[in-house]
Amino acid sequence: MGAQRVAEPEDPGPLAARERAALVRTIAESGVWDADARWREAFEQVPRHLFVPSYFLGVPGGHERLWCEHPDPERRARWLRGAYADQPLATRLRDGELVSSSSQPSLMARMLVDLDVRDGDRVLEIGAGTGYNAALLAHRLGDARVTTVDLDPEITESARAHLAAAGYRPAVVTGDGARGCAERGPYDRIIATCALRTVPGAWLGQCRGGARILAPLSTGLLALAVRDAGFAEGRFLGTPAYFVPLRGDGAPGAGSSPGRGEVPRWVWREESFRFLVSLSAGGMGAGEAVGVWEREGRPGRERFGVTVRAGRVWGWLDDPAGPHVWPLP
Repeated sequence: MGAQRVAEPEDPGPLAARERAALVRTIAESGVWDADARWREAFEQVPRHLFVPSYFLGVPGGHERLWCEHPDPERRARWLRGAYADQPLATRLRDGELVSSSSQPSLMARMLVDLDVRDGDRVLEIGAGTGYNAALLAHRLGDARVTTVDLDPEITESARAHLAAAGYRPAVVTGDGARGCAERGPYDRIIATCALRTVPGAWLGQCRGGARILAPLSTGLLALAVRDAGFAEGRFLGTPAYFVPLRGDGAPGAGSSPGRGEVPRWVWREESFRFLVSLSAGGMGAGEAVGVWEREGRPGRERFGVTVRAGRVWGWLDDPAGPHVWPLP
């Protein structure tokens, strides 16, 4: 008997189109695109499955890998449906540690709307990831106006390949995101898709006056208005955000935090308190942090802000002039 011929994988196009349309409807129901409907078109047109040819799902005792070329058609269908689920996808693990992911699409939509781009803007993205977010930006603004940077050459190589497969060719640069990418500037917008401990000073010098920076800081999204290379200020959005940390020589180190033993356990269970502690990064002692949190009515993220002036960075509650201010690392 001759060798059995292995069937070719079926075209994922029809299922991908249906799943992508369902994802777009899910995001639209949140009202996020009411402020800028042009982002809806980007999500309708950019095929996310081309950017996540494989990813990992957490299972008891480890991870399960799903990928586009699995010989089992049911597993391929699971991969494709997962690619269009409104959830983050772990795309790269190293020694069991997550080093790259594709963010939750609805959060990406929220961030892109809040970036508040205008036609003709030049955008720098910190953290190339899979390349999907850069594709959405390139669809909206054009390839020439988008630059994405990542420290890991394996990540930038795969992001570049994914982008080309989807028909997009923004600049994909291997480098330290904390140092920006001066040769492609100046920028009207900077968006980070990795968590920061502070605001890298190099970014301000690569921005035009009036630029906007949107970045995950601690576990929130900080929106900074840039006046010039020496000053930027802004507040957090109310949206929680959890991202893979920024890596590189220019990445600021994490600060300390109040010892858990010094804070009542019920207080630690409060998400708003954990945000305050994470943002202050040791700038407040345990007693001070608890006192501020209780006296100020357990403030939410939108009451906090950050100021960058002449190389110094500080966080604040309600008012950058005080009384509740503290240095960031």
